[in-house]
Amino acid sequence: MWEYQKFNNLTGWALFVISTTVYVLTLEPTASYWDCGEFIAVSYKLEVPHPPGAPMFLLIGRMFSFLALGDVTQVAYWINMISALSSGFTILFLFWTITLLGRKFFSIKSGQETLEQTLLLMSAGTIGALAYTFSDSFWFSAVEAEVYAMSSFFTAFVVWAILKWEVMEDEQQANKWLIFIAYMMGLSIGVHLLNLVCIPALGLIYYFKKHPNPNKRGIIATLLISAVIIMIITSGIITGLPVIAGSFEIFFVNNLGLPFGSGVVFFTLLFVGAVVYGIIYSHKKQKVLLNTAILCFAFINISYSCYALVLIRSNFNPPIDENNPENIISFVSYLKREQYGALPSMFYGPFFSADRIGTEQGDPVYTRVGDKYKITDYKLEPVYDPKGMTVFPRAWSDDPKYEPEYRRWMGLKPGQKPTFVDNLEYLFKYQVGHSYLRYFMWNFAGRESDIQNAGWLGPFDSTKDLPDLLANNKGRNNFYLLPLILGLAGLFYQYKRDTKDFAMVGMLFLLTGLAVVVYLNIPSTQPRERDYIYVGSFYAFCIWIGFGTMALYSFIQRYINNKINAVILTFITCLPIPLIMATEGWDDHDRSNRYFSVDSAKNFLASCAPNAILFTGGDNDTFPLWYVQEVEGFRTDVRVIVQSYFNTDWYIDQMTRDAYESHALPFSLTHENFKQGGPNDYLPLVANPNLKGPIDARQYITLIKNNHPALQRPAMSGTVINIVPGKTFALDINKQQVLDKGIIPENLKSKVVDRMTWNMKGGYLGKADLMTLDLIVSNNWERPIYFNNTSLQGVNFNLRKYVVQEGVTYRLLPIENDDLDQEMVNTEVMFDNMMNNFYWRSLDDPDVYFSTDYRSFVLNHRSSFNTLAMALIKEGDNEKARQVLLKSIELMPDKGVPYDYFNAQTLNLLIRTGETEKAVEMAEILGERANQMLAYLSKNNINNSFEARNNLITLNEIVRSLKNAGEDESAAKYEETFTEYLNLVR
Repeated sequence: MWEYQKFNNLTGWALFVISTTVYVLTLEPTASYWDCGEFIAVSYKLEVPHPPGAPMFLLIGRMFSFLALGDVTQVAYWINMISALSSGFTILFLFWTITLLGRKFFSIKSGQETLEQTLLLMSAGTIGALAYTFSDSFWFSAVEAEVYAMSSFFTAFVVWAILKWEVMEDEQQANKWLIFIAYMMGLSIGVHLLNLVCIPALGLIYYFKKHPNPNKRGIIATLLISAVIIMIITSGIITGLPVIAGSFEIFFVNNLGLPFGSGVVFFTLLFVGAVVYGIIYSHKKQKVLLNTAILCFAFINISYSCYALVLIRSNFNPPIDENNPENIISFVSYLKREQYGALPSMFYGPFFSADRIGTEQGDPVYTRVGDKYKITDYKLEPVYDPKGMTVFPRAWSDDPKYEPEYRRWMGLKPGQKPTFVDNLEYLFKYQVGHSYLRYFMWNFAGRESDIQNAGWLGPFDSTKDLPDLLANNKGRNNFYLLPLILGLAGLFYQYKRDTKDFAMVGMLFLLTGLAVVVYLNIPSTQPRERDYIYVGSFYAFCIWIGFGTMALYSFIQRYINNKINAVILTFITCLPIPLIMATEGWDDHDRSNRYFSVDSAKNFLASCAPNAILFTGGDNDTFPLWYVQEVEGFRTDVRVIVQSYFNTDWYIDQMTRDAYESHALPFSLTHENFKQGGPNDYLPLVANPNLKGPIDARQYITLIKNNHPALQRPAMSGTVINIVPGKTFALDINKQQVLDKGIIPENLKSKVVDRMTWNMKGGYLGKADLMTLDLIVSNNWERPIYFNNTSLQGVNFNLRKYVVQEGVTYRLLPIENDDLDQEMVNTEVMFDNMMNNFYWRSLDDPDVYFSTDYRSFVLNHRSSFNTLAMALIKEGDNEKARQVLLKSIELMPDKGVPYDYFNAQTLNLLIRTGETEKAVEMAEILGERANQMLAYLSKNNINNSFEARNNLITLNEIVRSLKNAGEDESAAKYEETFTEYLNLVR
């Protein structure tokens, strides 16, 4: 007898080996940008990441970190390996899912499989699984330490498990599988919540098994019950149980005078007792369905208990302790992601243009104070003009940064009010079209490039008329619509012959795709592409690719009598599809030998003097720095301050504690001054006409510290807030004391001032700005204070004229720049840092893939080389400037990191240092690329784009530099090109 099961298992495991090998070979060897550095750091030391956390991922990450065998530089690699293995298992269970569905489709009974049926199912499962293996978005997540690969594994597992349950005839064994599925879903909560949207699809499988003759009413009831189950898990278990525990805790501590934790303990015992009683009662009464349901509920809670890690570790006050969820009250806030604000109602809410007419007081905020929980603040809910409200709001955010793009997608002029029709236009054009269907086509049709907002490719899109930079972009992948066509064939094939399982797969496809689009309600501008959110939908489509293989076999066997030959021909015909996906996608998914995310983090820290304080702005400024400090132990004397977190009291409290070699920050303000809900969350500018001259910064901080009535004003909420009485601040400087500290660069001592003055950038100060001001005042130049470029722009003070560049960071010093067109540079320190102390691995390797967004971080360093060279030339040290420029070209050659706008600035510097030949060579490369790009933009009528402006500026710089070098003939050629395409920006 043909052993189908053995062949099915062996083929599945073979695909696991193939896919896992692919992911290991293309694995990033260290911490990538975005959240990966954070997840690796907090996994390594079991710290507390951003809400709502991923404790299951952290626990597994901690175990995998042991495989580094004490080599801290290998920790990131092994935690990245979790994603590779999770993705390999996802492919394994996808294969088994396709073969299970195929057996049902052809009504093949166990033990009665023929050879041709076995080969067909193996072929279909292989093609579908390999298509997902090499799909763009899934492959991206498979090679980095993010939660999405593990979340995909849980999705694949529970879908496969419910299909295994379906074919079981022993009800007792089948119920055990339901409990196991519930347990796995509980574990998935500790990774990501996306797995829960599978429940309606699983519910349909359950209903179809229990009711062989389904009807519409039963299907609707099943979907409604599934929705209730999701609500029970999300609102009842994940946040509901902690909220109830918090209520018990507040009552026991505040009303009964019992110690902290007593209410949580009592509720836990009560809850566990109720569940145990329910299990015993249902067992005694032989209520099988009730018993199974309660056991499922219990096992979800057991696996969800991994979240205790967050509470336990937060109580140890680790260096990374986001939101400080160390008691049940703050834990609830952490779970609800209150740090990021609530998503708007999907049913009724404001347009982006709606006028705020006030605020409403919401729920109280309790904080542990002394031996009680006290109300320290109230949540404030904005109230909008009813005229600006709509049902089903899509373009909802009133953040000004989103408005231009909202209007562009809706076709609205400035000041024009949107209508409900405009609202729907934004939904279909941007949220569905741009933010989902475009990603879907990337995976199954092809992708134009790795440039932000790139479109998808059709079968006839060629590189013939493209500029070299676009034609040779490694992110350009053309699948010639083949995966899409095969998947659509499978979709219709399954729909025509098996509506029940089609409903399950279709529900999975919609709930992990369009339903997520509707729920997330994405604003109009995103910092990066978000295709990884929808991988569950792409997973479901690959099931249809498997069915497309079966559909092709059904067609071929009409003309070939030998069924085995028909299967073989089908497999040979379909196999090139995933192979094309593999060959097209390999070069832009291969992250091996890519290190600059970590090297740039080290460079930021290496730019700082010992015991420094470094302000950072966003994720990519911060998470790689956390990684190198927490995991590799690099420059732990530097205290990193995340500017956006600096608006919270929990984060400021953490800055008042020592961390490794970094001592607590020297604030003069106390917790009472910066507590959440206090008078200093928001300090509006209320100009005092009697104020003469700038505000004395020291005196202002003293008045804030003492809650002086002169600064207090009543707020709309009924509380009191402090104000800023003027827009300009001043800080007196003891010049001699500063000079005696030896912190002023020799070449800048003449610029030391006895008073620093700066203006506010806007009409208010946030808490982060106030604490920055306090730090500047209280530090008194004892510890070096640095900003990176993002935080320098983000702080609400114009401090740029008082900063000195010492690498890729800017040091705040009491010296004033009298030429804001050129940065002040500590040339001695910056030269040593960039030439000797920085890290530059693999930037000169043409085989290493640097995506367009990745290269943007490299270009900041290229710009810093130019800045240093300009400063050296200004000092008259042309030889050192020449060394700096040649070092920049050596470390970041065109073959590794293509020349860009910053190299256009390099041209004139090379000429001034005697490297005219290199300048002309570089100009030829830049000029040809600019000419190609501008010709392409002109041909396609793409006007006023960033690319047009950027390339015209590059040409202008080339012309100016070549004229300075006496290369008039070459300059004239590029000047003619510049004139020809100038109309693109008019």
